[in-house]
Amino acid sequence: MYLKSLTLQNFKNHSLSKFNFSNKIICFVGKNGSGKTNILDSIHYLSLTKSYFNHVDSLNVKFDEDYFIIKGNFLKNDEDFLVECNYQNKLGKRVKNNLKRYKRFADHIGRFPIIIISPTDTNLIIEGSDVRRKFIDSTISLYNPSYINSLIDYNKILKQRNFLLRQFNEKKYFDQINLDFYDQNLIKLGEFIFEERKYFMNDFAAIFKDYYSKISDNNEEVDLIFNSQLNDKKFNILLKESLPKDRMTNYTQCGIHKDDVLLKMNSHLIKKIGSQGQQKSFLIALKLAQFEFIKNNIGYAPILLLDDIFDKLDDNRVLKLVEFVKNKNINQVFITDTHELRCKQILDKTDIAFSIFRVNNGQIKDAKK
Repeated sequence: MYLKSLTLQNFKNHSLSKFNFSNKIICFVGKNGSGKTNILDSIHYLSLTKSYFNHVDSLNVKFDEDYFIIKGNFLKNDEDFLVECNYQNKLGKRVKNNLKRYKRFADHIGRFPIIIISPTDTNLIIEGSDVRRKFIDSTISLYNPSYINSLIDYNKILKQRNFLLRQFNEKKYFDQINLDFYDQNLIKLGEFIFEERKYFMNDFAAIFKDYYSKISDNNEEVDLIFNSQLNDKKFNILLKESLPKDRMTNYTQCGIHKDDVLLKMNSHLIKKIGSQGQQKSFLIALKLAQFEFIKNNIGYAPILLLDDIFDKLDDNRVLKLVEFVKNKNINQVFITDTHELRCKQILDKTDIAFSIFRVNNGQIKDAKK
C-alpha cells in the first residue's frame, strides 16, 4: 500500500497544500507550529476518519473558514483509491472512497491502515485505562472489521443500560425483564470483545518484548498484563453480583469497558519506576510491535508516520529506529523534523531514496529529493 498524492484545503493552518509522493521515505521539515504535524494528521484522517490529536472536527478547520477537505490517492494491490474526508460546519463530516460515500465511518476503518509514533504517545503510560483500551481497540479494528462493529454496539447498549438504571432510580421502580434484555445483548458482545482482546494481548506481548530487547541496551524485564474482570468470572455472573451497586450508582460497574493493560517493568508499573529513557524505549517498542502485529495479520505493511521523533530520542534509539525502517519491508514512511540537516544525515544512513519538503506556516516552500 502506498499514498501517491495528498491535498489539504482549509485543514488547520493549510489553506491549500498539494503533494505528490514517489519515494519510500518522505520528510517534512520546519519550525514548530509550521504545519508539519498537521500533514501527518491529515493522513491519519484518511485512514481512520478522525484526527489523532483533536477529535473535535470543527477545531481542525482553518481559522475564518467553515470547512476542510482532505484528499488522498492510495495505491493498493495495483488498484487506485481516491479517499476524501471533508467537514463543513452544520453539515458535519463525510468520507468517500472512489466517490462513494460511507454510511458508517466504521466501514472505512482498516482499508488503509497507518501506524503513528508521536510524543503524545506518553499518554499511554501516564493517563487512565481508557487510553490503553483505545490502543487495543484501534489495533484490533485495523484487521478485524467485526470487532469495531461489536464495540460500537456494546457501547450503545451500555449507554442504554445506564440510562435504564437512572430511570429505575428516578422513578422509583425496577423492571428485571427489561434489564435482562440489555444484559443478554451486553453479555454476548462483551464476551466476544473480551476474547478478541485476550487473543490479541497474548500474541502482541511477545512481539513487544522482542522489540524492547532490541531497542534497549538494559536488562530490565518488561511485560504487558491484560487486566479484565472477565479473566476471573463470566460476564453474566459479574452483572448479577454488581446489580445492587449498579442501581446505587446508576452506572454499570463491570464489563469490558473497565479493562486495562498494565505496563510493567521489573514487576512494577513503568510510570512509577521507569526513567525517561526507559519510558521512551517502552513506547517505541509498543508502536513498532503494533506495526509488526498489523503487518502479520493483514499481509502487508501499514504506512508508518513518525512525528517529531528524532528530536525526542538519543542517538542510540534513533539508530535502532533507522535500522527498523531499513530492515523491515515498509512500503512508505512519513517523518516530521525541525532540523533539515539532521533529518538528511539520519536518512542517508538508510540507503533508501527519500524526499524532503520544507513547510512554513502551512505553505510548502520547496521540495527536495
